[in-house]
Amino acid sequence: MSAHGERSPARAGAAVSAAEPTGGARARWIGAGYAAQGLGYAAVVTALPMFKERQGFDDALVSVILLLVVVAAAGGSLVADAVAARWGSRFALAGGLVAVGVALGLTTFRTPTAAFVAILMAYGVGLGTVDASLSMQGVLVQVRLGRSVMNRLFAAYTAAAFVAALLMSAFVAGGAGAGVAVGTAGAFAVVVAAAGWRAYEPARTVLPALAGAGRRPDGTRRIVLICGVLVFTAFLADSAVSTWSSVYLHDSLRAADSVAPLGYAAYQVAVFVSRLAGDHVVPRAGRTAAAAASLLACAAGCALVAAVPSVPVAVAGFALTGLGVGVLVPLAFSAAGHAAPGNSDEVIARVNLFNYGGALVGAVLLGLLSEPVGLRAAFLVPVLGLLLTLPVVRALRALSPPVPAPA
Repeated sequence: MSAHGERSPARAGAAVSAAEPTGGARARWIGAGYAAQGLGYAAVVTALPMFKERQGFDDALVSVILLLVVVAAAGGSLVADAVAARWGSRFALAGGLVAVGVALGLTTFRTPTAAFVAILMAYGVGLGTVDASLSMQGVLVQVRLGRSVMNRLFAAYTAAAFVAALLMSAFVAGGAGAGVAVGTAGAFAVVVAAAGWRAYEPARTVLPALAGAGRRPDGTRRIVLICGVLVFTAFLADSAVSTWSSVYLHDSLRAADSVAPLGYAAYQVAVFVSRLAGDHVVPRAGRTAAAAASLLACAAGCALVAAVPSVPVAVAGFALTGLGVGVLVPLAFSAAGHAAPGNSDEVIARVNLFNYGGALVGAVLLGLLSEPVGLRAAFLVPVLGLLLTLPVVRALRALSPPVPAPA
């Protein structure tokens, strides 16, 4: 205390500093954001049958609505870019989570078709905003900690998706209905936005364009293209397995109703395991080797599905694909952020757009090919895409130095 009973500036600064969240606390709250995103998305996907029945939609209209949601999510990624450039990505993350939470809450009520579609599109904007801003925050907290944590952050998303599926099953079986599970996910998103606000990374990265030229001196376009192609291909494989694995096992291989979901379950377990290990494996192996191995694992998994018409082999193939996808997605976002430290927020927002392109192609193209050639042969599409992406991996080495290995 000073002679006047007031804190000295040095002590006041120390108190403020002591009150600041640690890097580990920031990482945990950003992980909670990933969990909120995974919980909400899985709740929406598993509630689609309820939405369809309650609103009186047919399959064609559901497909159109899902397309609109994807387009809205791409727009949300651009919103995250604009907000992050002006105020910082924590504003985009908190705002996106609130938008997701409110939209999820509104979906639990029966509304006219136009209003319901508008609500889902608002959810899509929030979804895309959160997708992009979470990766921005993840890269920033990695820099603060000096070690790789991106895989563990994505693992929180995967784990929460499991929880959402269990909640949906429990609430529906107990008679509460799917709406309660969706509402719970929405409430969780709002709570995480409010409670985690102070712990989100406050930094922002903006690199001004060259005066009078409108160009950037850091090779941004090349970084976006290289990492974007990896994200596109990863989500091509992810969407193919997520959308069609159960259908393939049930319709093509005549698996029992209780067995058909096992392909997707094995895939998700493998994604989760690979993400838990990724922060230790990738820094030691190097991004180039890890990316190549991930692409080859994904390709081998989908090739197994296409080559051998057997339920156990297909389930193993889906699991192998999950091992590759689990590492590839966080690796690509992490590489993008570290390659452009001066404007990582903008780069990640642009790379995130490739997510939705890959998801659309994986879901739609396999569906279109299922009639003329069958789903088994259609799984060669991701194999081809993954193998064609291999030459891009060599460019990763020049983007940035390796991430430091965890302590």
